[in-house]
Amino acid sequence: VLADSAQLSEFAAVFTSAARKEGPPTHLHFHVARILQGSVGIPETGGMYRVSIEDVTAWTMGDFSYSDH
Repeated sequence: VLADSAQLSEFAAVFTSAARKEGPPTHLHFHVARILQGSVGIPETGGMYRVSIEDVTAWTMGDFSYSDH
């Protein structure tokens, strides 16, 4: 489907490559994840992200909340 898309076909090759690197994982894949920006998690519904492990400084699992009270 991605390869047939007029706007996104250039990204299809990333998902069809069969080559695997040897060694430890280099990226984390988050599903229904939120990026913390100040006291707000965006997007509210969560998104899908692929992040290089070397760029991750912290994470939390489960729900989070913020209160000034």
